[in-house]
Order: sequence, then structure tokens, then C-alpha cells
Amino acid sequence: MNADHHPVGHPVGLSIVVPVYRGADTVGRLVAALSALQPEGGIEIVLVNDGSPDNSGDVCRELARTASVPLTYVEHARNFGEHNAVMTGLRHMRGRYVITMDDDLQNPPEEVLKLYDHARLGNWDVVYTRYAEKKHEGWRNLGSRFANWVADQLMDKPPGLYLSSFRCMSALVVQQVTRYAGPYPYIDGLVMQVTQRIDSIEVMHLARMEGRSNYTLRRLIRLWLNLATNFSLMPLRLAMLAGVGMGVLGVIGAVFTMVEALTVDTPSGWASVMTVSLLVAGVQFLILGVLGEYVGRAFLSANGKPQGVVRDVVAGGPR
Repeated sequence: MNADHHPVGHPVGLSIVVPVYRGADTVGRLVAALSALQPEGGIEIVLVNDGSPDNSGDVCRELARTASVPLTYVEHARNFGEHNAVMTGLRHMRGRYVITMDDDLQNPPEEVLKLYDHARLGNWDVVYTRYAEKKHEGWRNLGSRFANWVADQLMDKPPGLYLSSFRCMSALVVQQVTRYAGPYPYIDGLVMQVTQRIDSIEVMHLARMEGRSNYTLRRLIRLWLNLATNFSLMPLRLAMLAGVGMGVLGVIGAVFTMVEALTVDTPSGWASVMTVSLLVAGVQFLILGVLGEYVGRAFLSANGKPQGVVRDVVAGGPR
């Protein structure tokens, strides 16, 4: 199939999905910059208001009313998280390719065409972006590196691939990813289960223009847990290995205790007993915690915890 051919069912060449949270001051500028682009096959924009506490909803509704390109505004009933909002946006896009990006203008809209053309002309299913220099705060950069290291250990992904939220995906990948209906989506984990035709390119990353990052330490920890417990059995296997290791240490300790009882008249010390007891108890609680996390997530999924609840959808711009 020719790279410039747009099959039936995808009336737009490129969709842009933007989760909006505390983005009232920046989303208007982002939409204006994206609307000026002229990608092959045309462009549409999907804004997903993920329960933002500011007036992002009013701003997005006005943008839908005055849009010069097709723009769909989707409003969540409450805050569900970035990945949940992106999943909702993916279900409302119509493009042959889709780019997901944040609303904070740290990813220059001018880089959108570069990312789209690389995926389209190279026939890639997914193209991630990487940055020569990230303009996040130091702790956020450290958290991102740690998350990518965890992903390297737990997921079947190309070694060293940086998992960025500024990514381009084909409609084929989106169709498969959006089949996931669980309450804890991790888009990159879903992508790795669908395809290995993945590439990356380097793009610019700008300093945040307004406010501060919506990612807190709590949100990053939640993201790590989604990655570790939803798309890998590695934590359970590590817990099992920890249990086996402690069992071996227990046998060795028992042998030493019997040898000491047979050769030394002095009774064993209190410190050594307490050390072993605390070590064993710590590992046991660690294993119980890992099991509890898996059981808790399975319980919430079985009880129908929603991935996202859409309150309203507004279609604006020319159709």
C-alpha cells in the first residue's frame, strides 16, 4: 500500500490526542499552533479534559466552537489519570496515524510533522521521541530514567528505547491497544504487546511555559506500579526467589545452630536471633505486599472499576 494512500475508515491522515489537566493557559496556544500545520491527509485534534480543576473545560469548549480544523472535545466525569485520558482520546480519533502529546507546550508543535512523516514514510507502527536535553525538574528526570530502567527489566522492548508520552502510533496499533478495558492502562506496555516495528527520533524539548508539572511523586509511583503489576510477572518471580533464598539461608542457619550446640557450651546470642527473625519477617511482608497488589488490582478489575467515564463529547470545526 502506498504511504500516501488513506484507506476507507480513516478520513484524516493525522490525529492529535492531547490529555488536558490544568492546561487552561496553554491549550489554546497549542491548538492554534497545531491548526496551522498541514500534514499529508489533513489533521484533527482530540482534547480530553481529565477532570481538570481549573477552567480548562470552558477553554476547550470555546476552542471546539471556533476551531478551523476538526476538533473533538471529550470531558471525563472525574480525574482518571493521564494514560486513562489518552485511551479515551484514542477511542475518539479517526486518523490513519495518531500522535499523543501533553498540553504544556514542552513538545514544540513544529516537531509534529517530523514525527508523523518519519512514521508514515518509514512504515513504522510506533515512533517514540527522545531528547538531547530534557527541560524537566531534576527529580522528574530521575523518575523518568528509573521508569525506563524498570521497563527495560520488565517488558519486551528494544534495549535503550526511551518511552516518551510524545509518540506516534498507526491506526492498527491503536485498534489493538484500545481493546484493553482494565482500569490501569499503561499504553507503552500495551504497545509492546502489539508490535515490534518500533523506531525513535530525536526532537526538541522546551522548558515549561506556565505553572509546574502535574506529575507528582505519587503519580510516578502509581505509573511504576501499573507497569510492574499489569504487564509483567517479574515481581511475583522475584518474590518467589526471595522466598527460596530465605529458605536456603534458613537451612544454613539451622546447620550452624546445630554445629554450635554440639561444639560450644555458650548459648546463642539474642542479637543473632533477632537479626534473623527481622530479616525473615521483612521478606515475608515484602512477598505479602506484592501478592496483595496483584490481588487488589484483580479485585478492582473484576468489580468493574471504570477506565474512564465520559460526561460529554463536543465535535467542532469543519467536518
